[in-house]
Amino acid sequence: MSEGDSAGDSVHGKPSVVYRFFTRLGQIYQSWLDKSTPYTAVRWVVTLGLSFVYMIRVYLLQGWYIVTYALGIYHLNLFIAFLSPKVDPSLMEDSDDGPSLPTKQNEEFRPFIRRLPEFKFWHAATKGILVAMVCTFFEAFNVPVFWPILVMYFIMLFCITMKRQIKHMIKYRYIPFTHGKRKYKGKEDVGKTFAS
Repeated sequence: MSEGDSAGDSVHGKPSVVYRFFTRLGQIYQSWLDKSTPYTAVRWVVTLGLSFVYMIRVYLLQGWYIVTYALGIYHLNLFIAFLSPKVDPSLMEDSDDGPSLPTKQNEEFRPFIRRLPEFKFWHAATKGILVAMVCTFFEAFNVPVFWPILVMYFIMLFCITMKRQIKHMIKYRYIPFTHGKRKYKGKEDVGKTFAS
């Protein structure tokens, strides 16, 4: 291997300016992602705000419906992955390879592990909105379509997909949403002391 053949190396063996710039940019981006991790509600409010701005832009421009439809399908796929367990119980019925969800009342409790964690769901959904927003600046993506057909097809696809997902959830008895750790009540403290 000759000098300068590895990724980002210049002729003299030091990283090139462009490589260092994009490496530093990636580090800053990752730092912001790391800092935003604990603020779930704020992240989703920002994403909903971006989505609202995107919808206003599409409404005012009266175009880019196919991009909006593709964004909707992408978000539907992300949502289904978010609702699905990491290990599909239908594939694990006959084998004993690894953990699975309890299917009987007397089975051991196993926590619900998502196929797509919440943070990755938020990150992918936000990136999707930003990519769709960028697409609205290019006329090449403004394919003329009759948008009511796309809306009806999306609603139909959403209903069929969610019906199938809900049947799967009922069949294998899992609920993808929890409200924190269960709190067990002990005996109530009556406030009396045992003074003689």
